[in-house]
Amino acid sequence: MNDIKDTEACVNITYGGKNGDLRDPVFFQSTDDDVRNWVTEAVRTGSVPGLDAAPNADFSDFVVDRFVTTEARPWNLIQLRPKTPFGFDRLPEIEPREDTR
Repeated sequence: MNDIKDTEACVNITYGGKNGDLRDPVFFQSTDDDVRNWVTEAVRTGSVPGLDAAPNADFSDFVVDRFVTTEARPWNLIQLRPKTPFGFDRLPEIEPREDTR
């Protein structure tokens, strides 16, 4: 990540309970719509390591968060995430366990 310029950012995506980064950095001041469009194209074509191809992926309602360089992370970061936890429309149902007391 050290080859990212001060004006660029890594784009991290959370989708379908998985996480991946765009292969190339983007301009940190890119519009939210530009970021969503680039991510949509990349996820639909399966070019995001860590994410499965999703031909019908739609990121129009996703949140775009921006984080400037820190000592712990020496590059700018743009995160694209759903408004809901872990990238699911709703959390999966969990079967209750039997009480073993």
